[in-house]
Amino acid sequence: MKRLLLAAVAAVVLSAPALAADYKFALVPKAMNNPYFDLSRDGCMAEAKKLGNVECIYIGPVEHEPATQVQIVQDLISQGVDGIAIAVSDASAIGDVIKQARDAGVQVITFDADAPDSARQAHVGTDNVAFGEALANELIKIRKEPGTYALISGGPAAANLADRVKGVEKVLDAAGWKQVSGSPLFCNDDMALAVQQMADVLTANPDVSAIIPVGGWPMFVPDAYKSFVDANRGIYDSGKLKLVVADTLKVQLELLKEGYANALVGQRPYEMGEKAMDILLALKEGKEVPTITYAGLDLVDKANVDKFLAN
Repeated sequence: MKRLLLAAVAAVVLSAPALAADYKFALVPKAMNNPYFDLSRDGCMAEAKKLGNVECIYIGPVEHEPATQVQIVQDLISQGVDGIAIAVSDASAIGDVIKQARDAGVQVITFDADAPDSARQAHVGTDNVAFGEALANELIKIRKEPGTYALISGGPAAANLADRVKGVEKVLDAAGWKQVSGSPLFCNDDMALAVQQMADVLTANPDVSAIIPVGGWPMFVPDAYKSFVDANRGIYDSGKLKLVVADTLKVQLELLKEGYANALVGQRPYEMGEKAMDILLALKEGKEVPTITYAGLDLVDKANVDKFLAN
């Protein structure tokens, strides 16, 4: 209940009403303490202002809690919003409440993380299998010979993260790499835990060749992440350990520039927030929309990181 109240307060603050807004659309992230979703929020707010007849309401669980996300969506239905875009924490848990929303006449799409077997009308996000493949290919570019690898993921019930893992495994396994026992590890979007899990992987597998977080969680706590890399500076600087990380938030780009990662593969969450508003508006106006809309990927290393920081 405390977290629900905190989320409700955040929704009051983080809304972008247009003058005489015709429609109220909610953007529901997996967790509001995850800075990745701040970019989707910013895109949502900017697009609502641009459209002029839309209000963007940003509300979600403070932390990664699928049950709280379901409750928030139920509350939004009761409040009479016109549309909801959900970054789904648990596809199996969200299906019933999406059907409730549709039965109530609320437009429902997913963003970032999908629930493809639900009654949602559309999805905007990343081709997550391709995302995982890109992470693996970046590793192969910087280490030609096969080795061993470990994956850090978020919630085990998140379909988008499962697809990323599949993409990594598909490419690396075909290239002769071996995944260490116990991988992937699931941090449930707990950033400090993600860093600890990286350390645990090295303790259990001191010869591991690469660690690949399929989300940016460990780098979102930069001091802890830097301490981890610095504690293993010898094997990292020698090239024995490679770090290829998902996402390209500013803090991650800065860490890459400072020598704390070999490569990043980034999504476009800002664009997802923009497109979520456009798609919900089109649905509300009775227009047809694509069932799936993919945003692109960005490949970043030391050679081009300055360009991304400038943008």
